[in-house]
Amino acid sequence: MSKTPLSKTLVRFAVGLGLAAAAGPALAKNPMVGGAPMYASKTIVENAVNSKDHTTLVAAVKAAGLVDTLSGPGPFTVFAPTDAAFRKLPPGTVETLVQPQNKAQLTGILTYHVVPGVYTAKQLMAAVRQGGGEATLKTVQGEPLTVTTKGKAVMVTDTKGNTAKVTVANVMQSNGVIHVVNGVLLP
Repeated sequence: MSKTPLSKTLVRFAVGLGLAAAAGPALAKNPMVGGAPMYASKTIVENAVNSKDHTTLVAAVKAAGLVDTLSGPGPFTVFAPTDAAFRKLPPGTVETLVQPQNKAQLTGILTYHVVPGVYTAKQLMAAVRQGGGEATLKTVQGEPLTVTTKGKAVMVTDTKGNTAKVTVANVMQSNGVIHVVNGVLLP
């Protein structure tokens, strides 16, 4: 068995299939998110601002100064927590994180939800099978996320053991893919 980390194997797999830059055309029409249509021709930020379910995430991305990054060429895979996911955090957490003095911590949390490259749900599930039940992805923040499956659902677990379920998968963007998750992941 190879000693190559699974995250590098996933990147090689995606690049080898030509999916790291252009996975969109091979997939069906984008699902609606937060009551809004998502367009594969728009960036992650351009689509996210239209989702009624992601107002907290968009506000946090703005407070962290990540709009330009997530509007850039990427490609990125974003595990996007809903407003309901943010409400599961202890009271006052979000309000504290968006304060200017906590920008570094907020940036760390948000970039922990971002993985370089494009990973569709199908690719994530294949990586989990190949990894014997789990796959590890290195985030932009630097810490790993662990991907597993539960039935047909893709689950993402942070280093603290918190697990989020992908509730809407494969929302293709011009600069990556969004998977909507029902929990906030913490490095």
